[in-house]
Amino acid sequence: MPLNNKEKQMTDVVRKDVLARLQDGDYSCAKEFTLAMFAGKWKLIVLCHLDAHGTFRFNDLRRLLPRVTHKVLTSQLRELEEDQLISRREVLGPRKKVYYQITPLGHSLMPIIDAMCDWGDARIAQLRVDPTFSADESVLPTE
Repeated sequence: MPLNNKEKQMTDVVRKDVLARLQDGDYSCAKEFTLAMFAGKWKLIVLCHLDAHGTFRFNDLRRLLPRVTHKVLTSQLRELEEDQLISRREVLGPRKKVYYQITPLGHSLMPIIDAMCDWGDARIAQLRVDPTFSADESVLPTE
């Protein structure tokens, strides 16, 4: 799906350290740069669930990822936002509410992430193990 003008303007933003590494030749290729966009212990699962289930509040994500600390989740969300892969919306009121959702740029990564998931599922099946994952998907909305 082509990006509109506003989305094109948003896509020229990336974390300063990532941009510096890109300009300094620290990435061996575009594939390594792409992986850096969602590298991080919780970024991949956050992107997947925002894409599949829509908007989440911070505490919804904390319930989904019971092992993540407040500090680490905040940091990972901030990096995803700086890279324009998710957006953050604040609603002011008696209690401030913060909502996160995937952006069109973040959504454009999903075919790559889905292919990685398919590969992982196939490899797990080959290994004949019954994995235990740390995300608590029982807290997700039912459709």
